Amino acid sequence: MLRGAALAGVAGLGAAACSPGESGSNAPAVPTDPVDLGAAAAVPVGGAKLYREDRLVVSQPAKGEFKCFSAKCTHAGCVLAEVQKEEGHCACHGSRFDVTTGKVLEGPASQPLPEVPVKDRNGKLIAG
Repeated sequence: MLRGAALAGVAGLGAAACSPGESGSNAPAVPTDPVDLGAAAAVPVGGAKLYREDRLVVSQPAKGEFKCFSAKCTHAGCVLAEVQKEEGHCACHGSRFDVTTGKVLEGPASQPLPEVPVKDRNGKLIAG
């Protein structure tokens, strides 16, 4: 009986880790209004930057070429936890994405990250 109670507590913690309040799963996957992401120079050439609060990830595959995607995992709606070079990682269930294309590199997610228009306006990135 105690073992069952302990497992129920652990399961509750797992559910809390992916709750809408923490991950933004109730928020839209792409912004409905333009979002000022700040300096374009903050995104490294050949790398990417995660804008976790805005639920966006921007990469710069070549100098001056920016790609933006929703950072909301297409599996369960958790926001990506980190980006390393050109890979975005979801800590909730282990999905990995190519942040230059949005493609799934490792599941359980099966759908790519939605692309978001992004423009460099006078050195500032505007998404949406």
